[in-house]
Amino acid sequence: MKLISGLFLFMACLLSGFVLEAQIKTPAASPSATLKVSVGLGDVNIDYSRPSMKGRAIFGELVPFGKIWRTGANSATKVTFSDKATIGTVTLDKGTYAIYTIPNANEWTVIFYKDLTMGGNLSESNFKETEVATKVVVRPMTINPSFETFTIDVTDITSKGANIAIMWDKTAVKVPFTYSTDDAVMSAIKSKMEGPSGDEYFAAAKYYLDEGKDLNQALAWIKKSTEKNGEKFWVLRQQSLIEAKLNDYAAARKTAERSLALAKEAKNDDYVKMNADSLKEWSGKK
Repeated sequence: MKLISGLFLFMACLLSGFVLEAQIKTPAASPSATLKVSVGLGDVNIDYSRPSMKGRAIFGELVPFGKIWRTGANSATKVTFSDKATIGTVTLDKGTYAIYTIPNANEWTVIFYKDLTMGGNLSESNFKETEVATKVVVRPMTINPSFETFTIDVTDITSKGANIAIMWDKTAVKVPFTYSTDDAVMSAIKSKMEGPSGDEYFAAAKYYLDEGKDLNQALAWIKKSTEKNGEKFWVLRQQSLIEAKLNDYAAARKTAERSLALAKEAKNDDYVKMNADSLKEWSGKK
């Protein structure tokens, strides 16, 4: 039995070694590539595979004219926009889209497709117009020198946008997109120039109340919060507590009564009870 067991073990080791030797890595025919480029205040990421010409005629031959193409090899090319991106007249939500193209001699249709599960298998038979986020028609350009390996790049970058450039053989197409950089910057400038937000004033005031710091400063900040955000029952609740801590019970009662009324409108029983309890506690105090 020991001899037989040893023989089986020896054979298993031989077979294991054979399997390991058989797992030889070879270069991918169409290696994958990931491109990440900053554009304006955002990013654009492109994931694709890169076939090479290898002496073959490309457009109109290997890649037929008038047919949906995965725009590369293996799975479909995917682009991820970090912000809302405008392509042509359509603004896409931030997120990931598959890029399919329909090449022709004089124009290409570039399709941004929402369904990412089709991979390289999308064709006229299973194409769904409802999954099209947008499509644009662009004119191909002749380039020299040619690109042996299929290449996608983000070019002509400005503060507001860029081009997605698709290049192979002697053909290139560019798909422009823009981000709402100016809107974002102007909003940030406006916010900073106006000073802290109402929420920031509220947070600062509550911290001062909780930590027993300058209550007069806390009161000034929490009133600023109401100036910016309007009356909120949870903010007025904290204001009443600050006023009570400052021994201004008349002001505290008035603020608590307003907080109570707003809490009732909002059907928030917790704040209704808290304000009612405080009004009872502060009754008669000057």
